Amino acid sequence: MRLLAIIFKRQLASFASSPSTYLSVAVFLVLGATMGLHSRHWLEQNSSDLQAFFELHPWLYLLLVPILSTQLWSDESNTGFCDTLKSLPVTPTQRVVGKFMAAWIVCGLALMLNFPWVMAVNYLGTPDNTVIASQFFASWLLAGSYLSVGCFACVLTNQRVMISLLTLCLLLAASGISSMLDALEQQTPIWIIDSLISLDPISRFSAMDNGKLTLHDCLYFISMILAFLFATTLTLNYRNS
Repeated sequence: MRLLAIIFKRQLASFASSPSTYLSVAVFLVLGATMGLHSRHWLEQNSSDLQAFFELHPWLYLLLVPILSTQLWSDESNTGFCDTLKSLPVTPTQRVVGKFMAAWIVCGLALMLNFPWVMAVNYLGTPDNTVIASQFFASWLLAGSYLSVGCFACVLTNQRVMISLLTLCLLLAASGISSMLDALEQQTPIWIIDSLISLDPISRFSAMDNGKLTLHDCLYFISMILAFLFATTLTLNYRNS
């Protein structure tokens, strides 16, 4: 656990010292605010919920997550660091979990910077803050699932551009399941449609974003995170063997 904490702190410090981290978080916040306000004329309607903002997060994470993902394994290209790492009893699982948790914390901090909107909706009306808290938690789970995909993409190639493109393609493929199912609705058996819908992270997140936070949906995102982290660990073990 001590080595895991060291990897986590080192990766967190790497994010803190990188200008691209601050730029990507700033773009995430600015786009979320401007598009959320514009999409439903939030201020004009005196809306007392944050759904207009959170429903954009699956698409905004397509910008934030690839940028964070490219930094996860950037230190692996440093020969001196790799030699030091090999001399320590650090397992691939510790490396993967430590780096992933650091990136997930950054996403959580980016979400917390949206807190002024919580104060705004409480000033404008009497919102259900329990629902708002569930929306924050659902968005954080979605970010974690996207980051696990990005973490896996990182170990497949060392090229930053390729990491970004590969992560983006994987996330777009997952996000586009609903559109694909709409096109195949008339030609595909209903049980196949229902099975694929259950794998669509956007559909899961939409239900949670509406305040319907269920254990089943939470377990879906946690399972997705664990599955991709496990695949990342297996890939690292294969590369190091």
